[in-house]
Amino acid sequence: MTGDDAVLVTGEAQREAWRAKTLPPVEAVRPGLWSVPVPIPLSPLRYTLCYLFATDAGVVVVDPGWDTDDGRAALSAGLAAAGAGLSDVTGVVATHVHPDHHGLSGWLRETSGAWVAMHPAERDTLPGRIWRATSAGPGDREWLRAQGVPDDEADAVALDPEVMEPLFDMAEPDRLLHDGERVPVPGRDVRAVWTPGHTPGHLCLHDADAGVLLTGDHLLPRISPNIGVNRAQDGDPLTAYLESLELVAGYAGSEALPAHEYRFRRLDVRARSLVDHHRQRCEEIVKAVDDLGEATAWQVAARLTWSRGWPALQGMLRRMALGETVAHLNHLRTTGILRSDEGRPDLWRRADG
Repeated sequence: MTGDDAVLVTGEAQREAWRAKTLPPVEAVRPGLWSVPVPIPLSPLRYTLCYLFATDAGVVVVDPGWDTDDGRAALSAGLAAAGAGLSDVTGVVATHVHPDHHGLSGWLRETSGAWVAMHPAERDTLPGRIWRATSAGPGDREWLRAQGVPDDEADAVALDPEVMEPLFDMAEPDRLLHDGERVPVPGRDVRAVWTPGHTPGHLCLHDADAGVLLTGDHLLPRISPNIGVNRAQDGDPLTAYLESLELVAGYAGSEALPAHEYRFRRLDVRARSLVDHHRQRCEEIVKAVDDLGEATAWQVAARLTWSRGWPALQGMLRRMALGETVAHLNHLRTTGILRSDEGRPDLWRRADG
């Protein structure tokens, strides 16, 4: 079951814009809650849906978007549509620290004096904390070697320090939001829901009175968010993601306000379709390992079904495919189906083989 089959689309104008490959309109989705599209440069996602909680005491911005001149202009226009300006922004919440969500947080804080909030696990995995010392060093190459990446492919998939550098200065938080904690939005009871998987500290935000769940990248109506591993310390994000999907399925009565694409209902059905998607991927990976007898993550990734086909994936797209494969392999190890013999490279085989 695909995304549009699984959900009831409520953001009709947003879906029409998605299909037309244009920006959707700024919309008041509830009294005092606005949806603002902020463009993403050179991305098939095209835009982030930023949300504004607009109150008489100020505006709290959720996921302000990628930091470009166009992004700043789009966010400013969205604030104006909500009857506010940059000086009215009192707080920023990042569902997670990817630059298409958290990129403008620092600019908003500098411009308005707003606080910036995120989950503690997200603070601890800010790119400036975990990648500055390793992106250009031997750590990344060692990880690639462990996954079986051939030497003649390593340059194409290794992290580029020049590309990573702008990410290192993304804003550190002023406040931390723990699971179940109330977000400081005056006059509203908005609660943080910790949904690790896409990132370790990913948050959804639940406004029970408004009947909405802001789902960030955790739950999207049509596409599956990337669940990947890019270093040894990343562990088993897929197991965490599947558990988080089961958690979010409990919010079936809410309308989902995602950070991409369009608003929808039946989020419990969508969550379960994503669980099924990952189950099928795991089955495909086990078959690949069985066919090979033992294999590196790179060899497994090359045998999987990709929408563009493995040969068409180059550079960072191929690395993302590798990271997704490693995440599934780690989950299959957690569930006792596969095991790995650590080495250079690591080899995967059936746990009972």
